[in-house]
Amino acid sequence: MRVCDLAPAHIRSLSPYQPGKPIAELAREMGLEEANIVKLASNENPLGVGDKTRLAMLRALDDIARYPDGNGFELKDALVRRYGVAMDQVVLGNGSNDILELVAGAYLAPGTEAVFSQYAFAVYPLATIAAGATCVPVPAKDYGHDLEAMLAAVTERTRVIFIANPNNPTGTFISGPALEAFLARVPEQVLVVLDEAYTEYLEPAQRYDAIAWLARFPNLLVSRTFSKAYGLAGLRVGYGLGNPAVIDLLNRVRQPFNVSSVAMAAAAAALFDDDFLARTFEMNCAGMAQLTEGFARHGLEWIPSAGNFVTVKVGDAAAVNQSLLRQGVIVRPIAGYGLPEWLRISIGLESENARFLEAISKAVG
Repeated sequence: MRVCDLAPAHIRSLSPYQPGKPIAELAREMGLEEANIVKLASNENPLGVGDKTRLAMLRALDDIARYPDGNGFELKDALVRRYGVAMDQVVLGNGSNDILELVAGAYLAPGTEAVFSQYAFAVYPLATIAAGATCVPVPAKDYGHDLEAMLAAVTERTRVIFIANPNNPTGTFISGPALEAFLARVPEQVLVVLDEAYTEYLEPAQRYDAIAWLARFPNLLVSRTFSKAYGLAGLRVGYGLGNPAVIDLLNRVRQPFNVSSVAMAAAAAALFDDDFLARTFEMNCAGMAQLTEGFARHGLEWIPSAGNFVTVKVGDAAAVNQSLLRQGVIVRPIAGYGLPEWLRISIGLESENARFLEAISKAVG
């Protein structure tokens, strides 16, 4: 017997999360120049970060030899001021991925279940299985969440329901009224994790205030990130807002110093940089139109998206992806989500989107 054989079976059954291919890796594999590679695979902000955020990061470096504030007061205080919540309603994470892991650590165990949609974010099943719990994937409706079916899937063993809005990787959106009605019907002992990683990209008419629902639904946790619209993917900082009792449980399993001092300083500054956020939103709207108009010209089907990415049907996605890689364009294959004919494309700068459209025209013939 090998030492690895002694690990729990549910851990040995896991397949590691596969991130988007780094630019440097493709350059090594294909012998390409890094400067000539376009990456549209990981839903990052192609604008980078705002000037206010950059300055905050530089200032934080002066104290980098010391441990960060384990309680995260500065960033929590910024979130309190921004959203009108109490300090004990906030938990910080090493990206919003960490918030999902904290939920699994606090609420899931062998004999319990987590409910999520068929094409939901890959971390939901990974975190569930790592906790020894059972995954209950619910068949999608038009590539998105079927809320009625998800309610029907709840049993006495259900502890968590994961909902991403907009959903990754399909970009589908659930309206605020539909979500609110859903929450009113979820048993109070089941925690609903509303993953709003892409909420800043919603059109004005789509926006709703999930944070206002926290007073009515103590079993609601809103999870958000600074990795997408705020451009801080490399610093890894996210947060959860919820009932103080829920937040207390998450803090019991949270690693000490799980968010760096530079990340917290950057996030606190980014949170109030409305000008940068507005530029990001406008760029995303223009880029979405650019890509979807290109898809229409090529006769390609796509899923209407409310995020900063769009999923397009290309047929043999593995072969098309290889063609794109050879041309120096990185996108995201999603066969692992059960969508082998589709690719997910992040919205980039106008020039990056144009480069992709040129490459896809060659790849699909």
